[in-house]
Amino acid sequence: MKNILNKIMIVISILLMATTYSCKKFLDIKPQSELTTGNAYNSAQDLENALSGAYRAFYYEYYQWLNVLLGDMRADNSYIGGSGDPPLAEYDNVAITVANSSNFNNWSQIYTGIGRCNVILDKINTVNDAALDVNNLKESIIGQASFLRAFHYFQLVKLYGGVPLELKSNSADPAETNLPRSTETEVYDQIVKDLEVALANLPDSYGSDGTVNKVKATKGAANALLAKVWAQRSDRDYTKVIQYCNAVINSPAGYALMPNYADLFDGNNYSNSESILEIAFLGGNWDVSNWGVQLFLAPEDGWQKYCVPSKDLVAAFDNMGDVVRKEASIVFWNNTGWTDDNWNPCNDNTVAVPFNYKLKHPDGWNSGDRPYLLRLGDIVLLKAEAQNETGDMAGALATMNIIRHRATLPDATASSKEDLRSKILLERRLELAFEAHRWDDLIRLGVCSDVMNNLQEFKFTCENGTMSAPIKINYNVNHDKWLCPIPQLERDANPNLTQNPGYQ
Repeated sequence: MKNILNKIMIVISILLMATTYSCKKFLDIKPQSELTTGNAYNSAQDLENALSGAYRAFYYEYYQWLNVLLGDMRADNSYIGGSGDPPLAEYDNVAITVANSSNFNNWSQIYTGIGRCNVILDKINTVNDAALDVNNLKESIIGQASFLRAFHYFQLVKLYGGVPLELKSNSADPAETNLPRSTETEVYDQIVKDLEVALANLPDSYGSDGTVNKVKATKGAANALLAKVWAQRSDRDYTKVIQYCNAVINSPAGYALMPNYADLFDGNNYSNSESILEIAFLGGNWDVSNWGVQLFLAPEDGWQKYCVPSKDLVAAFDNMGDVVRKEASIVFWNNTGWTDDNWNPCNDNTVAVPFNYKLKHPDGWNSGDRPYLLRLGDIVLLKAEAQNETGDMAGALATMNIIRHRATLPDATASSKEDLRSKILLERRLELAFEAHRWDDLIRLGVCSDVMNNLQEFKFTCENGTMSAPIKINYNVNHDKWLCPIPQLERDANPNLTQNPGYQ
């Protein structure tokens, strides 16, 4: 089969460069995104335009699909599919190389989003416009830009460890742009600082319109991200995790779990009570659409898709008796028209192949499906984890069982803190499959190498219609592979960037 990936990436790159990203509601303003000193920031409208441009970073490749590949395909939830296209095969096999890491724009795209926030935060105090004083507009812009910068840095520090802390992006001076890497702790401290600014300036909501409240940063989003930050950083503080989880759960914004899990992902219930922050895809054309769905679903268009559910994940759902979340997350199709090394190597039309089904409406690259960046189910389970780690097993079980009840599963029990830790990790796996959380969870609990190296996944070949004996997939994950290598293109551009251990 031809290598589809290169064609896809070329088309995506061309269309992304051409788009103006027009949108509606608060995004229905032309984004101002050129980061040069020639930009004029003379009015509140200029700043709102720039903020609209800052939110456009969520339309980039990383947030469209690469975050799911790094969060689920790199872990044990899925494998590459797509006929084994390099360089994604190296992501799947946890064998990312320095050269390979430059094939995707995770680093540059996320820093572009950071740069847009930097310009806003730098310019806002120079604008003298009475409109900024109406309805706390200035404070809201500061809060949103600070939150977005924190969100982007959170992605970077999880991917690469310590990274350069660029807090000014309006300079051509190499002394300000070619920065060395800060430590992981320094990056997390800056994230916390930005989120504290966000909390001080953001509202709980922007009124009664959920289509606005769920696509703009709010206090709830800042509290949710603070909970995740204090859990993920190496010097984690589970007491603070509980504090910020409770701030979300008890928020005046009224977050509440959706009664029916499947409704979260059917495409008809976005801006719902469980959503804290989602990407404002609208669908209909490339300017505003979620084209990433097309890379996961729709086998009828004749080529293999990526992020195919693993047998291990399917077995995890089945062993739990978790029909509700399995059917909302995975769909099986016969007659795909291609061989699949893991599920159907001989292209037997009677053998069903699973697909990632969290987003269900590809619509020919023009989907309006909205991925959740933050949702309450994640925060509830994170609270359960924190309760367990701080010695409150009873509270942790009660909190976790809230999520299980929604999936029509019986109450869980646990014999020890370690037993409950494993059960919460499994619960998160089933609740959050294909939402880009699994790798982070394995890293946070320190079990990534053990889980990946003990994974019993196999692929097969086919000769004359006969399937081969199973071929064990070996991942050989060590601690160095928990992080991605710094892209060589970035090191070439910035001689002050050092490489992560284990990479040449």
